[in-house]
This record gives sequence, structure tokens and C-alpha cells, in this order.
Amino acid sequence: MKNLALLLIISGCFIVFACNKADKSERFKLLTGPIWTTDSLLANGTDAGGTGGVLVKFKGDAKFKEDGSGYFGIYTGTWRFNVDETEITIVTDSLILPIISDIVELTSSSFKITTVVPDKDMQPINIRMTFKAR
Repeated sequence: MKNLALLLIISGCFIVFACNKADKSERFKLLTGPIWTTDSLLANGTDAGGTGGVLVKFKGDAKFKEDGSGYFGIYTGTWRFNVDETEITIVTDSLILPIISDIVELTSSSFKITTVVPDKDMQPINIRMTFKAR
């Protein structure tokens, strides 16, 4: 009986550790593989990545590291997928709110997200950010 209990405990530990090392999803690999470079940064359909633009601080490179940390333009912070990996949340101490975005496209060469954020007057701004793999 003791041997059976010991065998069950060892088997249970093996299963738990094996499950924790499960392969990463294809979308996870696509996102964390390259360094992404901004292609376009639009707010309400107009360029917002230039001087004085609302998204200028996102301009440049973005890296989504496997440990959930990363950098996004001049920002550093954390990121995570939602459960079905159709949304991404970016959190940084530099912004008041987390950015929760819909993933429009994620391929080995293209990453596109959309979101809506409030402006200083609490009016909605429709954001679209597109990135190319570097």
C-alpha cells in the first residue's frame, strides 16, 4: 500500500512538471520571436506617430519577451494574451491605464492591433498600430 501511494505521488509530480513545460502556442512563438518595428501608428484614421502625435512614444521597436516583459517604443512593461490569444494587454507604469488591444493580424512578418482609449477630455480615440518584423 505504501509503494502504491509513493508511486501515485511520484506519478502526480511527473504529470504536473510535464504539463508546466508544455509547448508554447504558435501565436506566442510568432509574437515573441522577432523584434517588431512600427509600420504605422494611427489615431482616428490619421498618422499619430510623428512629432506631437499621440502615439509618438510607441514609435520604434517593440519586443515581447517570453517571460512576459518587454519594451514598446520608449515604454517598458509587461504583456499578456487573453485566454484565447485574440487580445493582448500591455501594462507600463508610464501610462495611467493598461492597453487592451484586439489582435487583427499576427504572422511571422506582420503584427496589427486595434484599441480604443480615452483622450484628455475622455473622448474615445480609435487606435491602430501595425508592426513589421525586423
